[in-house]
Amino acid sequence: MARRMTTTIALAALVAGCATAAGGGLSGPADAKTKTIRTASSITAAERQQGAEAHPQLLQEFGGAYAGPQAAYVGRVGQTIAVQSGLSNARGDFTVTLLNSPVNNAFAIPGGYIYVTRQLMALMNDEAELAGVLGHEVGHVAAQHSKKRQKAATRNSILGVLGAVLGSAIGDNGGLLGSLGGLLQNNAMQVAQLATLGFSRSQELEADQLGVRYLKSAGYDPMALSTVLASLANQTNLEAKVAGGDARSIPEWASTHPDPASRVRNAQTLASRVGTGGVRNADAFMAAVDGVLYGDDPAQGIVEGRQFLHPDLRLAFTVPNGYGMQNGTSAVSVSGNGGQAQFSTAPYSGDMNAYIASVLKAIGGDANLTPSAIQRTTVNGIPASYTTVRANSQSGQVDVTVFAYEFARNNAFHFVALTKAGGAGTFNSMFGSLRRLSASEAAAIRPRRVDVVTVRSGDTVASLARRMAYSNYQAERFQVLNRLAANSRLTPGQKVKIVTYASR
Repeated sequence: MARRMTTTIALAALVAGCATAAGGGLSGPADAKTKTIRTASSITAAERQQGAEAHPQLLQEFGGAYAGPQAAYVGRVGQTIAVQSGLSNARGDFTVTLLNSPVNNAFAIPGGYIYVTRQLMALMNDEAELAGVLGHEVGHVAAQHSKKRQKAATRNSILGVLGAVLGSAIGDNGGLLGSLGGLLQNNAMQVAQLATLGFSRSQELEADQLGVRYLKSAGYDPMALSTVLASLANQTNLEAKVAGGDARSIPEWASTHPDPASRVRNAQTLASRVGTGGVRNADAFMAAVDGVLYGDDPAQGIVEGRQFLHPDLRLAFTVPNGYGMQNGTSAVSVSGNGGQAQFSTAPYSGDMNAYIASVLKAIGGDANLTPSAIQRTTVNGIPASYTTVRANSQSGQVDVTVFAYEFARNNAFHFVALTKAGGAGTFNSMFGSLRRLSASEAAAIRPRRVDVVTVRSGDTVASLARRMAYSNYQAERFQVLNRLAANSRLTPGQKVKIVTYASR
């Protein structure tokens, strides 16, 4: 959540689909049948306009463009793979952006716009893997998958959307990665939303097939897509283990691109059919990824276990047991089996009643959510007000709670929580946990960065893992980051990645 935030409910869109059995991944070599895929042969003027309008919205939602030297490298690799698609032979027709986001994600939208997060880049181990992921995303656009999803997408009312979110959050799926949010009815935001909704089983296979084909034609090893999918599968398992099975357990890319584990074999089969061999460019990639920011950016706040801490805003709160968080550019999303919540801010003029009413209006849209009574209290010395409104949704009656805090005369923050009717107390412990950070607490929060090191004689997986800037799962994190097994033997001179603390 960035230091300077705007009204977030309208901008927060549903940024991830839910991985379900029906939309799951590809399960075996039989699924990897090579077929003719009809692809677009150009970027239309309308697509260019759509992409140009959606691009700023996507940057805002996903942390903005990363400013490090890695951005230019990613741009060059992305343009090299994108021109293999046949959409355009001009590299300049493709805008490739490295996003300053701590989630594993990549996507593309019509108009030549391609995105990958710095977190997903850090999980890769060579340039061919980067090209494979970007090629997969370009494949979705070339096969016009977003247009097919757009025809199937229906978004009629905000409460309908919230009800659908709630149904996923408290149902058998175990949680939806995404944020409570309104819908911007302009074309740009619709494109932005569609860019990050989940794909179908057949669409994933088509994008994998095209991605492998693009790798081969660009001179990269086509097997690279299967190895990065293996790393994503390992990361999915690790995050589930670290989170204890809560809603943060599915990395974003695995949520919007279902089941990387079951697709590894398929990608291997596809690669073997086009012919293996080609460049991996591991040294160039390792030189580029060295120093990239890893995990949360303290300027946007950080998630540490069940705590959210923001050193610049000087605040912290704790989510209930079993709940997970996703920290976005403009809001923090909280989800678990009992409901969903979002922490954010909005313009504040000193009137808390008007503030809460404006928040309800923003999320309710045409439903006209009106507070019947607003209660006042104090939380850890901070003046606060709250109300709960019952509303009808597609999933039945729901309780919408707004709990707001006055930090200063012109500065307020709030939670919006969505639960089944009668379940508004689910988040009481979180509402009561908000507090101000001391100056020393804020100063102690430091960013983490990727540090590429050269293996020396005597180094082992265990000894290098102990240098990871984490208090838990050090060995597992190191192994996943470098696609290593616990019994892997390191060779002197080999380059590996560790994560270390850096100065702010």
